[in-house]
Amino acid sequence: MSSLQQILQDPVLSQAVRIGLNLVGMSVLVFGLYYRRYRDKELVTAAALFNVFIFAVLTILSSVNFSVAAGFGLFAILALFTLRSEPLSKTEMTYFFGAVAIAVITSVQGTTVPFAALAVSFVLAGAYVIDHPKILQSVSGAKVTLDKINTDLLADPAAMRAELSERLGVAVLSYQVLQLDYITEMARLNVYYRTR
Repeated sequence: MSSLQQILQDPVLSQAVRIGLNLVGMSVLVFGLYYRRYRDKELVTAAALFNVFIFAVLTILSSVNFSVAAGFGLFAILALFTLRSEPLSKTEMTYFFGAVAIAVITSVQGTTVPFAALAVSFVLAGAYVIDHPKILQSVSGAKVTLDKINTDLLADPAAMRAELSERLGVAVLSYQVLQLDYITEMARLNVYYRTR
């Protein structure tokens, strides 16, 4: 029997390999891909810690009798976080889910370590290729807070894009209203743009 097979058959060493696989996979996805491309420290911290927490919980749960219904319950709890937190962009949500997926893939004891490594490699390759700046023309995004709510501009998306383009000095392609506060007269937006 080879030394690799002996390692994978020893429960403690196999779990150590799974922990290492999870940490390497999460680090490549969150720090190597997402942070290098978007420089969003807050999401990187949240996704990395969420990955570690989910890995720990699922490792314990997969070593005991754990039903599919309980698994769906766990994901329902995770869904509540999106209801109680600031909205995430589609890209942020996707990378966040990728960090969770890597934790789930590596922590479930019913799969072999080589299969888990293959699945993590697939997730990382997909994120690298699909979100590569040379595949899709790069569009930058920024969160912007406006100190005045102009209802005329909000009613006319083309005029709003033109106003934002002029204020920011970039070509605004689209925007998403995150929050309107009529008490303080402030609006928070996600703005997607290209430099001129």
